[in-house]
Amino acid sequence: MDSNNFKIINVSSTAISIEILDPSKFNDQFNLGSYIKIPYKSNDEKFVIGIIENYRIKDHDSGTEDTEPNDPSFILEVKLTGTLDIKEGGSVFERGGHGIPLPPNNGISLLTNDELESIFTTRIKENERFSFSKLTTTNLSIPINGNKFFNKHFAIVGSTGSGKSHTVAKVLQEAISAKNGKYDGLNNSHIVIFDIHGEYEQAFPNAQILNASNLSLPYWMLNGDELEQMFLDTGDRNNYNQSSVLRKIITDNKQKYNPDISKVHFDSPIKFDIREVFNCLCNFQNETINAKAPERVMIREEAGGYTGVNSITDTDGLLLTPDERMEKYFSEIFDFIPNRGSNVNKGVYADGTLDKFVERLENKIKNSRLDFLFGESSRDISFEETVRQFISYSIEKESNITIINLGGIPFEVLSITVSLISRILFDFGFYFSKTIPDGQKCKTPLLLLYEEAHIYVPKSDLLKYRSSKLAIERIAKEGRKYGVTLGIVSQRPSEISETIFSQCNNFIAMRLTNPEDQNYVKRLLPDTLGNLTETLPTLQAGEALLIGESIVLPSLVTIDRCSPFPKSSDIEYYEIWKEKWENVDFENILSEWKK
Repeated sequence: MDSNNFKIINVSSTAISIEILDPSKFNDQFNLGSYIKIPYKSNDEKFVIGIIENYRIKDHDSGTEDTEPNDPSFILEVKLTGTLDIKEGGSVFERGGHGIPLPPNNGISLLTNDELESIFTTRIKENERFSFSKLTTTNLSIPINGNKFFNKHFAIVGSTGSGKSHTVAKVLQEAISAKNGKYDGLNNSHIVIFDIHGEYEQAFPNAQILNASNLSLPYWMLNGDELEQMFLDTGDRNNYNQSSVLRKIITDNKQKYNPDISKVHFDSPIKFDIREVFNCLCNFQNETINAKAPERVMIREEAGGYTGVNSITDTDGLLLTPDERMEKYFSEIFDFIPNRGSNVNKGVYADGTLDKFVERLENKIKNSRLDFLFGESSRDISFEETVRQFISYSIEKESNITIINLGGIPFEVLSITVSLISRILFDFGFYFSKTIPDGQKCKTPLLLLYEEAHIYVPKSDLLKYRSSKLAIERIAKEGRKYGVTLGIVSQRPSEISETIFSQCNNFIAMRLTNPEDQNYVKRLLPDTLGNLTETLPTLQAGEALLIGESIVLPSLVTIDRCSPFPKSSDIEYYEIWKEKWENVDFENILSEWKK
């Protein structure tokens, strides 16, 4: 390479322009994204390092017919990134602090692979190096700082077909296979994937798989906001009264099942029976009282107990204290004496206030698709069993990765499901940290990876997203202190909560075709990349901009192929359409549909 063919024509604090004097001698030595070194004047050990972002053509033709036409020259636009000291003991790279390269310009050249490797390994210890990609321009495998990548929330963004799922799979496959030293069995990685489309089971055959058929999520751990979001209708004019009744009944039922706890609140994460809450609501909805003695409840009675038969033997009704009334109302749904006649009045809530409320509650707890939340196993599961299933410490199987397949979760409870699991895992990290002696590190750091995060943590103030947004935003702001970090994956980053996205310190930005998404990502990227971000809409599948605290230089990389692949390959429509007509087993499909 003839360095005399290059001339520095413009210098600023962040960029320089280099003219190629004779393009015929250039021979395409540089590409967009290539790293070059430019020496200081009279210093053959210290260089300014830059990345080629763009080039333009400089026309030397005078435009008159009397002169010979001149070939144009090229101007390389170079973004400065740092300085490199090349010494016998090894090269040292420093971000920022750019020197001013002055003529003569001898020595301008591409960085060699050895020099590039020395830059990317600067200040990254051997046991911190984590690699899953190669530089697009040189095919050189580059390491990042694995600690800074996983303990500083990261985001992977890209349009459909950009290779996003393969990137997620490759990153996590490398993480669960890494080991310090030689030992048999699993390493100590703990990863929970919220998989909205069921893509990752194929990529992680040894993972713990949870779905609507085997997941047990204790409804009694829902907080107050989640319970109201689950059962109340914000558009109902009786919403305030319904909220008051719900709080009263659930609090009393929690006290019934937890008599040893002195202070029980609506938000307390302790057991209660949702079936008994439903019984009580139905009784409140239908109760009648003695008009002359309002403290007496008018329940139909027969010998042997109150079973709801039609015979009336005591028109005075039952005299019950408030506690006795609540206890009896929990036990079963009663048949009350009708309020016909002057001696029987409607109860407090027998005016239709609770009608829609009771109907919504019944639809929820009797819906077979919600058995994972309101079934017997969810009522009886212990807190320890709940946590164990999410971090794969179950008795049946231990695994580095737990995949929560959200595909079978009804959309109306998706946000609450994600919220509850996220809160449980955050609280686990928080209280685990309390048990660790001072000076010792977290022993089980967790990574929570949210696939298609824009679906359940969107930039929206709608009540149905409130619970999941609050839970994940709390992890984004506080989780790192307790060993709980986030991986945000999305094809629509502009639709994700800004609070969550802005906490990410590392980005793998793949092809983005939507202008809103492109501009949103550019604003959030932690490095000033200039025109390099303009490549976002033209990146090939598997290519990405790798940016953040974990990598020495922002880089255009090609993600290594994962093995095995996730179940995210495009369907070959045209090839399939050309095959012979296929019959469809509608009976089998409908039976699955009705589950």
